[in-house]
Amino acid sequence: MASSNEPSDLPNALKACRASLISVAGFSLFINLLMLSPALYMLQVYDRVIPTRSGETLLMLTLLALLLFAVLGGLEMVRSRIMVRLGNRLDDRLGHSLYRAIFRRNILAAGQQTARPLDDLATLRQFLAGGGVFAFFDAAWVPVYLGVLFLFHAWLGVFASVAGVVLLGLAIANEKATGRLLAEAENEQVKARELADSNLRNAEVLHAMGMLPGIMQRWSARHLGYLLKQSRASDRAGVLANLTRTLRLLSQSLVLGLGALLVLEGRMTPGMMIAGSLLLGRALAPIDQMIGSWKGFVGARDAYRRLDRLFTDAPAEPRRMSLPTPRGTIDIEGVSAGPPGASLPVLQGIDLRVERGEQVGIIGPSASGKSTLARVLLGVWPAQVGTVRLDGADIARWNRDELGPFLGYLPQDIELFDGTISDNIARFGSVDADRVVEAARRAGVHDMILRLPEGYDTWLAAGGPGLSGGQRQRIGLARALYGNPVVVVLDEPNSNLDDSGERALGETLARLREEGVTVLVISHRTGVLKRVDKLLVLREGRIGLFGARDRVLARLARPGVAAPGDRAAGEARPAAGRAHPEVQA
Repeated sequence: MASSNEPSDLPNALKACRASLISVAGFSLFINLLMLSPALYMLQVYDRVIPTRSGETLLMLTLLALLLFAVLGGLEMVRSRIMVRLGNRLDDRLGHSLYRAIFRRNILAAGQQTARPLDDLATLRQFLAGGGVFAFFDAAWVPVYLGVLFLFHAWLGVFASVAGVVLLGLAIANEKATGRLLAEAENEQVKARELADSNLRNAEVLHAMGMLPGIMQRWSARHLGYLLKQSRASDRAGVLANLTRTLRLLSQSLVLGLGALLVLEGRMTPGMMIAGSLLLGRALAPIDQMIGSWKGFVGARDAYRRLDRLFTDAPAEPRRMSLPTPRGTIDIEGVSAGPPGASLPVLQGIDLRVERGEQVGIIGPSASGKSTLARVLLGVWPAQVGTVRLDGADIARWNRDELGPFLGYLPQDIELFDGTISDNIARFGSVDADRVVEAARRAGVHDMILRLPEGYDTWLAAGGPGLSGGQRQRIGLARALYGNPVVVVLDEPNSNLDDSGERALGETLARLREEGVTVLVISHRTGVLKRVDKLLVLREGRIGLFGARDRVLARLARPGVAAPGDRAAGEARPAAGRAHPEVQA
């Protein structure tokens, strides 16, 4: 976790955009000064042109006003373009680091599989590029307009100040009345969308067993909750927005009446009366705009908070010194571990050493920690206690982009991604045709790929629809073997394979043994286990038996021997001076 005193990537990205924000503030200064032009024009027309009936003065004032309005329009256009590009620059600076943070958060915290932060970044960018943000820049110049009104007459300044306070109070009331409802409505919308996504991923099951009506009812309940809260928030915001607009128009009319009274009493000129009305409208406009864009502001604010929390909870991994090319010796030293966020460890006190080139089969009942061990061994999940070492180095201390090419992983749930078969095998790096074909041959899948309509150029959508489970599994194995992995972890690699696939897997394991690749195989099927050197038996997260394959199998087959993992079965214990326990003959 990052230090609470250390800013996340988001404030740093905004700090990098500070020059652009300063430029926008500078443009806002000149824009708001030029906004005085209409009032000054009216003042001169009523107080100078009409009394003197001077056409030349009117012409010069009009030409000057046209020039000032042209400059004003140009400045506003430039300011708007700067904000659009500022939003794009923020997106460009944060896009890659945000994508990495999403993946890191999904690894560090179970149940966080969502791409919502990408939507949050889009919300923040759109708010910056929209016109609503200018109201907050312009609000800083409201005192200037109020000051001019006080110069015209104190009562005009007092009236404008009171009107501004009332409208500001309505803006605060708008936040209080709608903030919580909008947040709840957004959460309901996210949950409804995630439920719909989950249902679509399992559409075949829902359709086959007639589950759609019940599932649709659950989605409708979520969606209805979102609509009700969104409607209530919109109703409240609409009432306050209309009230604000009405009071602003009323204030502009009443200030004319007040100005007229002061003119009748000889305290002010008619030009000041007209100019005062325009200035009041300009002074109150930012408040009105802020209320109108309040929903966008609240959305951007909440998106900023979520993004900042994401960057804080999932900071980028520090860049470390590069280590030598690994050879494949694995040491697991007193490791206790479980899924991130779990209160109790799944694995407890695992001590194990796997020499380079050894092939180890991992067996045990369901929930014994086999898949957890695979993830901890690969550095996907951090160990709560203890250390996993690759060639003596803590696996958490490797730069992942440097270590990844030397690791091969075939998980239980095979995911193929949008792209060609060659893209998937090459791990979406630069496709080296020779290495792709070599990986496919090592996995025994080359001939099968050639029989597909487009061969290696066959396009796969996410999940690989159109391919059987066995085909996906064998392509996933080719991906695991791509390049020069020194450690390969296979989690149920034959769960979807037929007899020919089993034979191909056996040939693959024999080839990996010849190449000196360290292999760990998790499987419930005995066919593949006949080819490994050693067997590890896990039960309830602990080592039950570990040793040469034939010895472990003989021990398990011995009549009267307790279930794997029981101490009566000869539970392995670390011995002094030994990296791992061996089952004796």
